[in-house]
Parts: sequence; C-alpha cells; structure tokens
Amino acid sequence: MKPLITVESKAIPFVENNVDTDQLLPKQFLTEITRQGFGKHLLHDVRYLDSNESVLNPDCVLNDPVYAGAEILLAGENFGCGSSREHAPWAIADFGFRVIIAKGFADIFYANCLNNQILPITLPRDVVDDIAMQCRQNPNQLVFVDLSNQQVRFNSDVFSFAIPLHHKQNLITGVDKIGRTLLEENAIAEYERKALLI
Repeated sequence: MKPLITVESKAIPFVENNVDTDQLLPKQFLTEITRQGFGKHLLHDVRYLDSNESVLNPDCVLNDPVYAGAEILLAGENFGCGSSREHAPWAIADFGFRVIIAKGFADIFYANCLNNQILPITLPRDVVDDIAMQCRQNPNQLVFVDLSNQQVRFNSDVFSFAIPLHHKQNLITGVDKIGRTLLEENAIAEYERKALLI
C-alpha cells in the first residue's frame, strides 16, 4: 500500500450530514471482492441522473471539473453511517481520495477507512464549514495535511487532529494489519516454538 505522510490537494466540499454507506456505494454495486473499479459508482444516486451512469448530474460537486484530481473530501456529520460496508471506503479510495475531513464519522466507517489507507480527520463544525466555503469560492485553493505532525493547514490556519498511534504508523509506512502481522512473523514463530516446549 502507498504510504500516506503528507497530502496537499484541492478539497471537494461535499458537506452533507448523515451520508450513509448505501449512499456512498449502493447495494447493486457490491458484486466484486477486489478493491478496484468502485470509484465510478461512488455516490451514484447523487452523481448521475440515470441508473446506467451515462448522464452526469451537473449540480453534483464531485462532477465539477474544477476539482479534478482532488485527494481530499470535505464531509458533514455522521459521515459513513449505516451498515458496515467495506466497499464504501474502497469506492472512496478508487475515486482518488486519500483524506476525508469531516465534522464527524460513524465509528465502524472510521475504522474501515483506516484499514483501507484512507485518513479520516475530524475537525470542529465551524472549521469544516469555513474550509468548505473557501474551497467553493476558490476551488484551486490547496489544503495541506501533515500526518506526521497531525495537522491540517489551510491558508494561514493550522488545525490539529487526533489519530490512534498504531493507525498513524500503519498509514505512514503503508502497511495494513496483515502486513503489520507479517512484519512480526519471526517473533510469532519463536513464540510458537517456545510454547511447544512448555
């Protein structure tokens, strides 16, 4: 997996509250078990005017070409609520987002993001609203996320955020839970060897 240390990018202001996992990736697209190919279905019912995904909704900010290449998504409260659906973070990552800055996350979705190399950041409501407003006014403004120092920098402002240390280390090194376990393979084998002697 690709390490995530810093991200400097445009940010797409999709600051809606209570966006659930079925909205993020509707059930009809949960047919694959690989992580690729879901980005085109992200927020399907908002981004498209038809079920065949042939007519883009011009009013959807995710379709606005001025935000092309954005790696940061700005979101509202309780983002990712609903059923536990790991396909939703897969769609977010496949769309190109590496960071989600929100007013709040559903707990399971927050964990699923971290497990899929997406950095979920919770900032105060007024801060998210202000960043979103300025990104609407000037879509080319960049938001800088520094995971090492746990900071979001925007214009002259600096905002700190919290993240569990082991998740921070996994993101920075680009290692997931399985990879982290494999790094301890020798220690695990030694433990098992000693356990057999008891």
